[in-house]
Parts: sequence; structure tokens; C-alpha cells
Amino acid sequence: MLLNPKTQKYEYLDENSRKIMLKTIEFFENRGKKKLKENDRERKWNYDFVEFIKKEKIFSTLMTPAGYGPEGSRWDTFRICDFNEILGFYGLCYWYTWQVSMLGLGPIWMSNNEEIKQKTAQLLQDGAVFAFGLSEKEHGADLYASEMMLTPMADGTYMADGGKYYIGNANEAALVSTFGKDSDTDDFVFFVVNSEHENFECIQNVVNSQNYVAEYALHAYPITEADILSKGRDAWDASLNTINICKFNLGWVSIGICTHAFYEAITHAAHRRLFNHYVTDFPHIKQLLTDAYTRLVAMKLFAYRAADYMRSASDNDRRYLLYNPMVKMKVTTQGEEVINLLWDVIAAKGFEKDMFFDMATRDIRALPKLEGTVHVNMALIIKFMANYFFSPDEFPEIPKRDDTKNDGFLFNQGPTKGLGKIRFHDYNIAYDSMDLPNIDVFKEQITVFKEFLVTATPNEEQAKDIDFLLNLGELFTLVAYGQLIIENYSIYSIDEDIVNQIFDFMVRDFSKFALQVYSKTMSTDRQMELCLKMIKKPVADVECFERVWSNYVCELIDTYEMND
Repeated sequence: MLLNPKTQKYEYLDENSRKIMLKTIEFFENRGKKKLKENDRERKWNYDFVEFIKKEKIFSTLMTPAGYGPEGSRWDTFRICDFNEILGFYGLCYWYTWQVSMLGLGPIWMSNNEEIKQKTAQLLQDGAVFAFGLSEKEHGADLYASEMMLTPMADGTYMADGGKYYIGNANEAALVSTFGKDSDTDDFVFFVVNSEHENFECIQNVVNSQNYVAEYALHAYPITEADILSKGRDAWDASLNTINICKFNLGWVSIGICTHAFYEAITHAAHRRLFNHYVTDFPHIKQLLTDAYTRLVAMKLFAYRAADYMRSASDNDRRYLLYNPMVKMKVTTQGEEVINLLWDVIAAKGFEKDMFFDMATRDIRALPKLEGTVHVNMALIIKFMANYFFSPDEFPEIPKRDDTKNDGFLFNQGPTKGLGKIRFHDYNIAYDSMDLPNIDVFKEQITVFKEFLVTATPNEEQAKDIDFLLNLGELFTLVAYGQLIIENYSIYSIDEDIVNQIFDFMVRDFSKFALQVYSKTMSTDRQMELCLKMIKKPVADVECFERVWSNYVCELIDTYEMND
């Protein structure tokens, strides 16, 4: 399941997509780790990478919906996953240029402004990058408080004034999709501006890193109707639906970062002798590395399955709106956990300047905090909990979606409301399809959790306590996480030993969050009683653990090292 750039041939992709992936790997491997780290230390923006994607027309191929670009151009979430993973594997800064370009493109492809769409398609062909002007310095992503104003003029044009903050690529973007308000009506509006215009001021890079995350200001910037993407409710929906599409990418870059860090950690540990033993001989190191490996495999299984639901979405099937924020929230926090485990293995080596690992330890922290915090996404996820557990519906089975089709629905998602009405298929279908010791324990925990929700429902005071609800949300999230992992195990022919070992840590995580609910000062006696029933140990199976260690984890020693 884990990406190895030295051996991965992407034979499951069409020829054009396969060339993109392999050429991107070649670009980074030819440059080498020494240059990669040097650019990171010197905080050098990735102009060479932008020239590469321009030459190979990579952004154009991957981010131009079908019908607007040359043959082979389409919005294909399956291959987008692979590209996210590759960029994460080599460095957050390269992925960030891609990510914020995608954000900038979202409101454009969702608009009815065909002139701008055609212009954008050509700019992509020319190798341009894009930006998404949403957040502001004083208000963050609070869209209601936006101070960017579009003032109507007597001749039917507008003047745009105001500032934006945390805007990636704003130093070089050909078009910056900018969110604001009409100063007369207070209606929302999305419009595009050019970073090279004389009335566009790129004030500063607000971060001390290789990424360029700008503060910019518009000073009486002239806008015509031809520059406007959407107004009113359409502009509001475009902002949230764009984030719905793009926040999915954060889980995949986390997978890429963790995979590269895993290779470094296990290879270092396998060659280091302490007290006349190799580090990988110590039982606690074997446990740390096995936990890291199984968590990483679980991240990828879940994220791939979530992509199937995104690609299959329709007006009648919006289940992806649960799984998508989970890729952003759950997979990225699991990425932090993987790096923590590996860091306990690699120890001081992880600080050395010539290691990818020291970039990984820094960059992995950013991902849960971008495109909506963990708390924001968890608050969204909780809205689905009642229907998920208590009102299952019937849907056709979703297959593996690796077909070469354009995911056009993503740009026609419609209004961003009515989340509480979205229905899901019965999660028991997945859980009852496997009979493994730790899945059985996990199912017992789910049963008690459902009893908690029915007989110990949070009271009015608890319902107002976001922290209390977030802990309940963590328990709910684990159930949906496990469901999609099980659904994907047969699709990708995963050994049952690995699945059982995945649910080893899932049982432990469920117990951890149940204890946190128990420990809340406002937990009732009945709630605490049920929380104690949720706290369980995974089934000890030494032979299964040793098989996973020997057959899968140890097999990764010395299998990848980036070119110097």
C-alpha cells in the first residue's frame, strides 16, 4: 500500500496520467535531497517546480475539467490523490503551490462566467498558478465579517478595496479568486484579480517558510461584470464547496509525508546497534513501528475509499460530505500520530539537517490546522451522527472508482445546507462482513456507544459544551473510519492480519476517547457507567503481530532512500 517512488510504475493509470506521476518523481529525484533541504533552509520559493509543471502542462491536465482543455484534461479525483501523495512525499511547499492553485480554481469552475473559464483554461496551459482570497487578517475565515468591498460605480463598473491574509501564491498568481461584499447591498460576491495589476499590492509573506503565504491589498482595483464569478448565495456556496473539494487533499499530503518519514525511520533503526542489539530488535520499537505502519495503511485505505464516494456523489447521494472532512480531520491527525511514533524510534536523528524527517515533524503539524481546524470539521461531522446510526437508507454499492472520468458533480454541488438530512447506508453491512477478533471487540464498543446516545443523551448544558461534543465526535468518527477501511480491505486485497492489527489500535483509540468523555466534569453517572463499558483491551495475538512485523514492516527496511 505504501508509495515507493523507486519502484512504483503507476501501471493502473492511463498513459498520460502515468507519465505525469513518473516525471514528477523524476524531477524530485534528479534534484536530490541535498538541494531539497537547502531550498527549505533558505526559504526559497519553488520557481523551478513551477517551471517544471509549466513545461509538462501538469496543472493544466489535472485541474482543467473536461471540455475546457486539450484531450486528457479532466478533474479526476483518483489520479489527483496520487499527485497529492507524491508532492507530500517530497515536501509540503510543492504541494502547497498546487493546493492553493486548486482553491483559486474552485470558484472559477463553479461559476457561470464562461469567458473567465476559457481564459483560465488557457492560463493553465501557459503554466500559471492561482490563489484563493478568502481569509482576512482580523476575521480569519469568518465570511460574514468580510471587509473586502466591491463598490458600484455610476458607469456600471466597480472598485474593489480591502485586504486579504494567509493567501498562498498571491505573489505570482495569474488570477486570485477574491471573496468580498457589495458595499451597497452587503451581498456576497466572488471576483478575480491579477497579482501583477498596479492596484494589487502584495504586502508581505506572513510566514517564515519556503511557502509564500501573502497578505495583499486592493486599492481602488477596477472590476467589471466580466471579472465577477458569482454573487449572493452562489458566492457563499462557491466558497464552502471549493473548500469541500480541496480540504480532501490535506489527508493525502499527510500520507505522503508520513511515508517518506517511515522509510527514513525504519532504515535508520535497522542499522543502529545499541547494547549489542539492533534497535529494531527491541520489543517497544517493534510496537512503535508496527503501530505507525498500520495507522499509515489505515489512513490510505480510508482516503482511497472516501475518494470513491466523492467520485460517485450526486444530488441523491451526498455521503461524501461526511467522509470528505474526515480525510481532512481524521487522516491528518493520524498523520501527526504516525510522526510521533516514528520520532520515538528515530529520536535525535530526526533533528539532523540532512534528514527529510526534520521537515516532516514541522510540516505534519500544519495539516490539521489548514482549511478549517480539526474542531471546525468535527463540528460539521457531528451533524451526521443521528442519521448515520439510527436512520440508515439503501444505496447501490459503490465500487472502486479508478475510471478515467471527469468528476463534474464537484463543481455543481448545489447549496451548502441541509446536512442533517443526508442519509447513509447501514454501517453494519461492513462490520458484519468480517470476523476478526479485534473487529469483534470494536463492534462491542460501538454497541455501547449507541446505547450511550439513546439512554444517556447529552443534556442541554452538555450540548452547548463544544469540548464535550468533540469527544463524542471522536468516537463517532472512529466508527465511520473503521467502516470504510473494512470496505476497502477486499478491494485492495489487504491481508486480514493487517486489518486485525489496525483494529488493535482502533480499540485502544476508542477506549482513550471514552475515558476522555468519562473524565469530563459534567459527565453524568449514567454516562460514566457506559464509558467504562466502552473501555476495552484489544485481543492479544502475538503470532498475528509477529506476522505483520515480519511480512510487512521489516520488508520496508532499505527499500527507499532519496537520491542525494
